Amino acid sequence: MKEIAHTPKPPYFAVIFTSKRTDFEDEYADVAEEMFRLASIQPGFLGVESADDGLGITVSYWASLEAIQAWKRNERHMMAQDRGRADWYREYKTRVCKVERDYEYEAD
Repeated sequence: MKEIAHTPKPPYFAVIFTSKRTDFEDEYADVAEEMFRLASIQPGFLGVESADDGLGITVSYWASLEAIQAWKRNERHMMAQDRGRADWYREYKTRVCKVERDYEYEAD
């Protein structure tokens, strides 16, 4: 997950999940990896980027709002969200955005 996501030409959608974690680590890494695997096989999933340096930011990319809603309703994802609120996050915010333009640069 430490790569820049390769997304199609816009438009597409981004879900930005910004969080501050608790000190409770039990099962967090395993569940996070499972969520990545599950999301990556959902119809409409385009990619993900993530960074955490005290403030966690994960951006997932989706083909449509319907694909985002389907992922939000995924049973295992809903269980992970509940666990996150109960144990792993002090606070978080989720934003859904339409990407209308993107730009690339890659050094040779």
